[in-house]
Amino acid sequence: MALSVGTKAPDFSLATKTAEGPKQIKLNENFGKTNTLILFFPMAFTGTCTTEMCSISNGLSEYTALNATVYGISGDNPFAQEAWAQKEKITVPLLSDYEHKIAKAYDVMYDSFLPQMNLGMGGVPKRSAFIIDRAGVIQYAESNDDARELPNFDKIKAKLAELK
Repeated sequence: MALSVGTKAPDFSLATKTAEGPKQIKLNENFGKTNTLILFFPMAFTGTCTTEMCSISNGLSEYTALNATVYGISGDNPFAQEAWAQKEKITVPLLSDYEHKIAKAYDVMYDSFLPQMNLGMGGVPKRSAFIIDRAGVIQYAESNDDARELPNFDKIKAKLAELK
């Protein structure tokens, strides 16, 4: 069960790959400045994940206008994330939780992802959304066991408007 509203958000420092090279992104750098929307997704180069991240990229200015910084987090390495972002024109910063520590801290990881395919992929993050306010407290939490089910972005935007 994902962390609940009112819980202090586990802090993190995760790698991303930018045009300038690898960089560490720290959640706590947003505290006191902006709210943060973190979107866990199972893996790059897959249909629903591409749909989600492209949609968010196309509407990123809406989130900025709501005083929110948005991050996509998956267990893919930062180089794979960068290749996917370039191929699909994804502009959301993608953070690599390669060791699955953050998905575990937020309690949004599959014990076995796609067990019917017998791939043996434990630790893959469930499609999940968290809004973390400027004080570092979770204000919205949603996690879906069905990887094809997108978060409720209308509810997310409404909550961000309240926190603005």
